[in-house]
Amino acid sequence: MNEIYLRCDNESQYAKWMAACILAAKGKTMADSTYRSEVQNILSFLKMKDINTTAVIPSDFVNVDIKPECYVSPKYVKKYKTKQLVSRILEAQQNISQMPLIEAKMRFIQAWQSLPEFGLAYYIVRFRDLKKDEVLGVSYNRLIRIDMTTENPICTWRFSNMKQWNVNWEIQQVKIDFDPNISIAFTCQTASCKVVHEYIGGYIFLSTRSKDQNETLDEELFHKLTGGQN
Repeated sequence: MNEIYLRCDNESQYAKWMAACILAAKGKTMADSTYRSEVQNILSFLKMKDINTTAVIPSDFVNVDIKPECYVSPKYVKKYKTKQLVSRILEAQQNISQMPLIEAKMRFIQAWQSLPEFGLAYYIVRFRDLKKDEVLGVSYNRLIRIDMTTENPICTWRFSNMKQWNVNWEIQQVKIDFDPNISIAFTCQTASCKVVHEYIGGYIFLSTRSKDQNETLDEELFHKLTGGQN
């Protein structure tokens, strides 16, 4: 796996590149009708992170009854002092304090969806013929193999390249075949293999759905994809 770092001159350029990468991950191009809306979503997210210089933050904010651990992850609670976290939380709150409730909720959802690890579920697994455990990330369009020690991704397999998958229920092993001639098999250490199987089947089922809200739900296909048949 190769990594490429891009340095953008401004937020607009960053938003355009990010939107293009997001669409590319879905197999779409910049000509797609959702490209402009994707750019705007990213710009909105970046705006939320800006410090509002006109906001009035209480001078005695240290005494404000805010528990940072309720708003940020343990990693940041350990990294920063409570005073720093409370100040940043109040700044973020001021950025949305004048928004209507629905718009504020939409901004929250957009920010959540913009996180790098949005939609990923993690499981400790053991791949076939290996003696050590690794982490498997399951997303809506791919599987990610992650080293437990370094937390770095080792390999990514996309559902669009999947030929078939099946489960050996006796030994609780999931086996997946990808193009071109790639085959993986693993057992789950922290959950039943049925959970991972249902995730894969459910995401593939959703990928077959159109945006037409009047589309009839194919229950037979859903149960076939998530119920242990392929």
